[in-house]
Amino acid sequence: MLTAFRKFAKSKWAIGLFVILALGLLVTGGSQMGDLLGSFGPKHVISAGNRSVDAAEFRASMDRERDAAQERAGRAVDYEDLIGEGRLAALLGQQSQVYGFMSWAWDAGIRPSKELVLRQIRLIPNFFDSVTGRFDEQRYAETLQQANLTPKMFEEEMQDQLVLRHYGSAVQAGLRVPRIYGAVVANQVAQTRDGRWFNVTQAMAGTVGAPTDAQLNAYIRQNPNDFRLPEFRKATLVVFTNPEDGKGEIVDARIEERFNFRRDALSQPETRSFVTLTAPNKAVADRIAAALRGGQSPEDVARANNLQPVVETDRPRSAVTDPAVAAAVFGMTPNQISDPVQARVGFVVAKLTGVTAGRPITLADVRPQIVEELRAEDVRAAVYARVTAYDKARQGGKTLEAAVAEVGARALIIPPVTREGRSMEEQTFPLPPQVLDAMWKLGRNGESEVVQDGQQGYFVVRVDEITPPALVSLSNTRLRAEIATRWTAVENSRRLTDLANRLAARVRGGEDIAAVARSAGATLETGVNINAQDQARGRGVLAGLFSSPVNQVFSQQQSEDSYVIGRTDRITPPVAATVAPNAESFRQRLSADTLGALGEAAIKSAAAEVGAEFSEARAREALGLSAEAPAAQPGAPAPARAQ
Repeated sequence: MLTAFRKFAKSKWAIGLFVILALGLLVTGGSQMGDLLGSFGPKHVISAGNRSVDAAEFRASMDRERDAAQERAGRAVDYEDLIGEGRLAALLGQQSQVYGFMSWAWDAGIRPSKELVLRQIRLIPNFFDSVTGRFDEQRYAETLQQANLTPKMFEEEMQDQLVLRHYGSAVQAGLRVPRIYGAVVANQVAQTRDGRWFNVTQAMAGTVGAPTDAQLNAYIRQNPNDFRLPEFRKATLVVFTNPEDGKGEIVDARIEERFNFRRDALSQPETRSFVTLTAPNKAVADRIAAALRGGQSPEDVARANNLQPVVETDRPRSAVTDPAVAAAVFGMTPNQISDPVQARVGFVVAKLTGVTAGRPITLADVRPQIVEELRAEDVRAAVYARVTAYDKARQGGKTLEAAVAEVGARALIIPPVTREGRSMEEQTFPLPPQVLDAMWKLGRNGESEVVQDGQQGYFVVRVDEITPPALVSLSNTRLRAEIATRWTAVENSRRLTDLANRLAARVRGGEDIAAVARSAGATLETGVNINAQDQARGRGVLAGLFSSPVNQVFSQQQSEDSYVIGRTDRITPPVAATVAPNAESFRQRLSADTLGALGEAAIKSAAAEVGAEFSEARAREALGLSAEAPAAQPGAPAPARAQ
């Protein structure tokens, strides 16, 4: 059968049949075939011209954001905390616009050179040795690793920053805001105003008494989003560690056996001392190598080429972070000069100055280290033994409590907590994210399998109670006091606002402002030649006087418990000659504000031109969440384009 198929595939009939099939697809089913083939391609979360972000890259970036958020908050933070309430669409929209601008800029020819990127990296203090004050390749790699970044990712980020900086500089150089803009602002700042006003205080409006339960319950129902408690879960946590683990005696025979097993690995490796000079391009590197071979010192050569030599002393090969540099250094003899090496950053020329042979290590050198290593193994062995025994006991039909008692594990009670680890008693409860994740995958009385906590430990969690989301209850004395305080503040504010509105309406209706002030028990104040910087008058007076024309009545909040009602009587403009210098100063400030708006418009326009788009569903899938995107929230920034 297979032989017959092979013969047919080589025949002219097979070729003709394939042509007919291809024509048929073009006429009727080409789009279906395109969809089929397209389904095997990469699924990008963001696509913008020649720039894209796949699921793994997006997940990695969000992991960095979550780690930073957890460190700031001091508690577990999940993805919904980061992207909830419509923030994911806004985030993806902003990122797609930036990537779209970068793609457009690259096509437009805005491309910083590698040499320029290298110079910018070498200006960052975190990458310099604190003792020598020189750029340290190892410190550079270690710093990026701590931030979950690779040199390639960081250098691309630096390149993008340079693109934005250069584009912004070009726009700023050509931006000229009309002089009249500065003149308008200078006139408004320098003019003075006359007016009359009086203050309406909370004492005039009166205060409410203590609220009843009926009033508080009505207030809660009117504001359900402010008083809805989240879901709480109470659980039992089984941990398999014991404070006594690893405290037993470590006999000499075990120590010697482990030392003999690891003797070669623990021995001191060969180290090398060398000097490196990093050039921005190969031509400079060739010149450096020739000068060193000609007998010049690395310091003299560095000064001649405006570089900093990096001196490395007694470095093992494993400590040289750049593989190409390590291969060159450990392939030379003392005082030999390497050929230019293409490193991760620039071209490196190395001079080997010394070699220190490795030496075998003795038991005395590493005895404490081996003892600690064996103790850690004993702890892991004890924990694993308990886990195995616990699993066997549960499979044998014993209850969780009986199994815990039998194997010597510990059962801890987790008080009711939210998905984020907050409890009613404490804002943060020290629960690892893995425990919270396991709790929210279970139903009531559900019990997890043995779970590894990510730190060579194990746990089991059982959900004992689930309290669904509900409005707060006044039975909680602390919550009732808080709600009563809020209700009282709202009702007092309403009384004050109502009184201020009634008094302002009387003045607007034609009553004399002095008479209205007397009727309220207030004192009418008069101000002449008040300028906008006269903060002693109060924010409400300034806001009212400088936002209303002549003879218009204003009502403004003066403080948390007072309003000001007044009238603007006269506006005195400044002398033009005295404000001209200030007009130019304000013009420059307006130019800076306008530059920011133009930059945002340019980014959005460039993103639209290259067809920047994103998929919120793929972003959620990348984070392990439901692929269904939540409804957009009011006020969220409009995305570039969503698929």
